[in-house]
Amino acid sequence: MIQLKIKQKRIGPVVGHHPWVFSQAFVSIPEGLRPGKPVKLVSENDGFLATGYFSSYSQITVRIWGYDENEVVDEQFFVRRIENAYRLRKRYVESAETNAYRLINGESDFLPGLIVDKYTDYLVVQFHTRGIEIWKDLILGALIKVIKPVGIYERSDTAFRRRENLICEHSEHEGEAPRALLVEGATQAPVIEGLESIHGVLLGSVPDFITIKENGFQFLVDVKHGQKTGFFLDQRDKRKAIMKYVKDASVLNCFSYTGGFSVYALAGGAKHVTNIDTSEKALDLAKENIKLNGFDVDRCTFICQDVKMYLKHLDEGFDVIILDPPAFIKDRRKKNEGIAGYKSINEMSLRALPQSGILVTCSCSAHLKLEDFRFLLSEVGGKIKKPLRFLETFTHGIDHLQLVPFTEGEYLKCFFISI
Repeated sequence: MIQLKIKQKRIGPVVGHHPWVFSQAFVSIPEGLRPGKPVKLVSENDGFLATGYFSSYSQITVRIWGYDENEVVDEQFFVRRIENAYRLRKRYVESAETNAYRLINGESDFLPGLIVDKYTDYLVVQFHTRGIEIWKDLILGALIKVIKPVGIYERSDTAFRRRENLICEHSEHEGEAPRALLVEGATQAPVIEGLESIHGVLLGSVPDFITIKENGFQFLVDVKHGQKTGFFLDQRDKRKAIMKYVKDASVLNCFSYTGGFSVYALAGGAKHVTNIDTSEKALDLAKENIKLNGFDVDRCTFICQDVKMYLKHLDEGFDVIILDPPAFIKDRRKKNEGIAGYKSINEMSLRALPQSGILVTCSCSAHLKLEDFRFLLSEVGGKIKKPLRFLETFTHGIDHLQLVPFTEGEYLKCFFISI
């Protein structure tokens, strides 16, 4: 295993179990290292620190995945990590009422760059970095051994891959696709800047829609074409929390997607739920999810429209408004633009709510920290001359656990606000 030395003045984050080691932290980096290569990190005095894999020569050089100097990287290496992750989810998340959750959450489950979501007996996997993708075969073998899924579907189609410059080796034959990325039955999305998105069945057969259970409710999940891996599993606890605020209320669910919050609102006794989304397909699936749980779709309205445009013309009439938008800040260079977007939708929503109304507002932008989100909401409250109070604050769910020092992994914030 290649040994890399960390500068004494840069040793703190590694000792503190931060999972990323940046290029400036190394005494030197030998040429010719390939992404995925196992490395051992040591101090300038040759004291063992951690193990990981080489990621790139720029920015994040090594991603840490272990602290056992003698651990060998083989299938058992991945089996142990998957078993530990599975044991935690089975203890705290899985139940007779919930059978869908995040099984592997990248760095925080000591498998940096890997995402695995479990939908009943099926798994959806995402390889975010070239370094972890090199180990795909061993990872799949370990998942099959530990989880015994009926099927596995790959959704390596995220922006992370583009940012990682995830490029496979060119084929020896001109015109052929990179062989390392091809899987049986897979389809390849258009190449973006030479990078490929991968969709395909890796094991068994995977249906277009999977029916899951969450807190006793049922949802149809489009794992092949839906957002993320098909369902916003990280909002499970927030959806459950909404139930106590909506009895006899008129609810507006903005960015409603497939109706997760709407189903919970109806179960909580909402008299009517209005769903707004730009995707007609998502709204159609929301209707099916509402019917699947035995609710009358006549208690709902479905509007395919841009949320910002809808809110511009919104009058009073809702008791509860839910804002669960996509990330408005995908690039730190566009942070100010994204903050303006968050301010706009929150201001329009708060102006429309009556005294004692409830706003549930979320941000999944990693570049907007919780304290910044809170500050922009306080600015909005001052502008509209309404005092705002937090009733509840949420971040990640149990299955989206985070290493304590890994602040870069934080992204989800959700406030329940009373006017």
